[in-house]
Amino acid sequence: MLTNTYLPHVGGVARSVAAFAGEYRKRGHKVLIVAPEFAEKIADETDVVRIHAIQNFNGSDFSVALPFSGHLSERLDEFRPDIVHAHHPFLLGMTALRVARERELPLVFTHHTLYERYTHYVPADSQALKRFVIELATRYANLASLVFAPSESIAELLRGRGVTTPIAEVPTGVQLEHYRGGDGSGFRGQRRIPERAFVIGHLGRLALEKNLDFLAAAVAEFMQRRDDVHFLLVGSGPLADQLAALFASRGLTARLHLTGTLQGEAQRDAYSAMDVFAFASTSETQGMVLTEAMAAGVPVVALDANGTREVVRDGVNGRLVAREEQREFVAAIEWLYELPAQQRRAIAEAALRTAREFSIGNCAGRALELYEPLLKHNWPLDDSLYAQWMRLRNLIGAQWEILEGVTSAAGAALSHPSQR
Repeated sequence: MLTNTYLPHVGGVARSVAAFAGEYRKRGHKVLIVAPEFAEKIADETDVVRIHAIQNFNGSDFSVALPFSGHLSERLDEFRPDIVHAHHPFLLGMTALRVARERELPLVFTHHTLYERYTHYVPADSQALKRFVIELATRYANLASLVFAPSESIAELLRGRGVTTPIAEVPTGVQLEHYRGGDGSGFRGQRRIPERAFVIGHLGRLALEKNLDFLAAAVAEFMQRRDDVHFLLVGSGPLADQLAALFASRGLTARLHLTGTLQGEAQRDAYSAMDVFAFASTSETQGMVLTEAMAAGVPVVALDANGTREVVRDGVNGRLVAREEQREFVAAIEWLYELPAQQRRAIAEAALRTAREFSIGNCAGRALELYEPLLKHNWPLDDSLYAQWMRLRNLIGAQWEILEGVTSAAGAALSHPSQR
């Protein structure tokens, strides 16, 4: 597996790679992860090759791996891979393509991210750049032997963009044990949230692409109607101050709880402290936080979009809001707020059942079934397709320009927490 982001970095792709690798190893398979160096080191890593990287690229917390390594070939000779799995079309995705081509191995590509939704992080952002990023990812997918899409709606989107390689829906599974048994009451006590308060929660990167201006405005409107409602906002990012200012302008600072990024038990407890998880992003391919919240028994209110409609079942495990209208989003929260306790418990139980459907065990099992047929063939890469992709990649100039342009967009897309 080759990935541009991996532990200790906090992010959806990093956690997805770690979760799948862990489950594969449990089942007796060998996994070698090729990932960038990060400033923070992990001691005693097993079967991880770290590639020299530019740290804190473009002022972010993202490491940009240089797509070449002197010792990688030696490690691959020792490891003798059967499958190459790329998690990005850029940088180490290029290395994955080269490895698969040279060794005539199947190349699997997971299309984790709608990269064009993140080009606003690039100084030269334009519609032309968005089209370029879409085309580059599409052609990369067509060089793969198989494409994993995190949701069926993303699979349909990729087919519409011209991906002709077979596409299979393989969501990132939720590690159920990480979200069960949280101490929501203790978390509320630490954060001075009343035990009887109705807590609207959100977890993720506080950034423009998450549609947080819409979400915050809707939550603030509902809080102004109900004195017992608090907003628990878990995460960090460039919009933190702006969001705090919005709630201050409405006189709601005392009921806004900004925690910063939480991990491990603290994150599990935060989910358990919520009565409803609110989500307004339309830039996701899956939205891992939705299944995480449901694994903690928390129903979800979300906008109908790619990556959410496969998880949220309107009126069953939460509410799926058809249109991006503040009035409708507020009404969906109100619906959950007004439910009698017994009906609210039934929706929480339905959320738990949904999370079990998306367990990492189920998702990894499906991925392994899809790998199996690929092992029966040699996979010489079509030189004409490879040449076309390389020409397209070179349209934006020299390698350093790729690092500063396309990669900064990918970096922004991949460096936010979870799913996130």
